[in-house]
Amino acid sequence: MMTKAFLLGFSALLVLALSACGKSGSKEKTQSTWDKIKAKGTLVIGTSGTLAASSYHDAKTDKLTGYEVEVERELAKRLGLKPVFKEMYVDEVMPSIQNGKIDVSSATLTKEREKKFDFSNPYKFSYGVAVVRAKDHSGINKLEDLKGKKAGGAATTTFSQVARKFGATVKTYGNATNDVYLKDVALGRTDVILNDYYLCKMGLAAYPNLGLIIDPNIRFNLSQDGIIMKKDSSELQQHINKALKEMKDDGTLKKLGEQFFKADVSKKPNVKVREVPLDN
Repeated sequence: MMTKAFLLGFSALLVLALSACGKSGSKEKTQSTWDKIKAKGTLVIGTSGTLAASSYHDAKTDKLTGYEVEVERELAKRLGLKPVFKEMYVDEVMPSIQNGKIDVSSATLTKEREKKFDFSNPYKFSYGVAVVRAKDHSGINKLEDLKGKKAGGAATTTFSQVARKFGATVKTYGNATNDVYLKDVALGRTDVILNDYYLCKMGLAAYPNLGLIIDPNIRFNLSQDGIIMKKDSSELQQHINKALKEMKDDGTLKKLGEQFFKADVSKKPNVKVREVPLDN
């Protein structure tokens, strides 16, 4: 027959064992995004691979490069991680972060997006402009003139939101290169491209014979681009912010901006713009 002392001792051991299991399970459940990334040793990054001079393939080497890519590559290095780039259409980025297909990407900060995702501090500043035909400005001299026009863009960008807000129809593309968008405006298939000033400037410089210009009358919405990640990734966010600050302080961001955009895009541009409220 078991003694009372034995039963008490056995019960105590059982409680300790169950407690240990509970703690182990709890630890596994609360493993942070940063812990998971650090454990696998890679940072999986979503990028377009089609947009000069932000994320594109070098014509001579076919190497994936661009301002966005090189910032993210250097960021991964400073975090002690191997960067793994997955090329995708811009509209795929946020769903891919939500479902874990990628860890991070670059995106424009908005209040609505910050409710659903965590963002780093911004590392690129710009503003919106309109690319139009040089001969007639595509009949567009102010945002109100977008009504009834056809704009080329991606469905979920802030620029397409502005186009729709002013009555334009947005023609969406797959993961198309700059020249596809630009040629459609030149040929009259679309009327305008609303996009980031620096992207438009470099895109037009790469294809100077299409008869297109940046409309001198349209400047809107100062923008801030940061690293986007899954919500509640505070530890990862802190590590990224620290690395980005170091990259700004030591001149890396300035150097990369001047290399790809011929300007230091890590500081706010000194321009007057029209602020257009966004839905998301």
